[in-house]
Amino acid sequence: MSAQLYLITPENTDPGAFGTLLAGLVESAPVSALLVRRNELSEADFRAMVKTACTVAQPGGCAVIVEDDAEMARECGADGVHITGSLEDARLAAKQLKPQMIVGAGPSPSRHLDMSLGELEIDYLFFGSLAEPALEDARERGGWWAETFEVPAVLHGTLDGDAAGCEFLALGSDLWRQEDPIAALRSLAERLEAA
Repeated sequence: MSAQLYLITPENTDPGAFGTLLAGLVESAPVSALLVRRNELSEADFRAMVKTACTVAQPGGCAVIVEDDAEMARECGADGVHITGSLEDARLAAKQLKPQMIVGAGPSPSRHLDMSLGELEIDYLFFGSLAEPALEDARERGGWWAETFEVPAVLHGTLDGDAAGCEFLALGSDLWRQEDPIAALRSLAERLEAA
C-alpha cells in the first residue's frame, strides 16, 4: 500500500493566497493531513492560516494539524496538534487532547526518544526536519519505525514519492519550489496510485 499524503505549509505565505493554492491541491490529490506551521507568521496571520486551512481542507477529508498550539487548534476547529518540543510537551498534549484530537510529534534526535514518544499513544511520529526533506539517518529511522511499531510514521520526503516504508509521505519545501505545485502533486498522486 502506498503512503498517504501529508502536506506542510510553506514559510510565511499570505493566508489568502495559500487558501487558493490549497483548494487546488486538495482537489487534485487525496491529501490526508496538512500541518500548519507558525514559521515567522504573526499571531493574527497564523490564526488566519489555521482558519483558512480548516475551511478549505477539512471538507475534502484532510485533517488540519496545528504546530505547537493546542489552544489555537481548539479555537479554530482544527483536528489536532503537532508537538515539536520535549517529551513532556508531547505527554501533556496527549493527556489533554486525546482521544478527541490528533496528537503527532517529532522530529526527535534519537531512537530512544522515538520509542519514549511512541509509548504516549500519539497518533503519528514525524521523521526528518519540518523545513526540509529528511536526510539519510532520518529516512532509515523512519523505515525502521514503520517496520517495528504500530504508531504510524510520517517521513518528510520529496516528489520522488519514496516514503522509505512509512505510512505517510510529508511534502513541504520540495513541493513549494515547483513552478506548478498542483500539477506536481497530481502527478505524484497518480504515480502512487499506480504503484
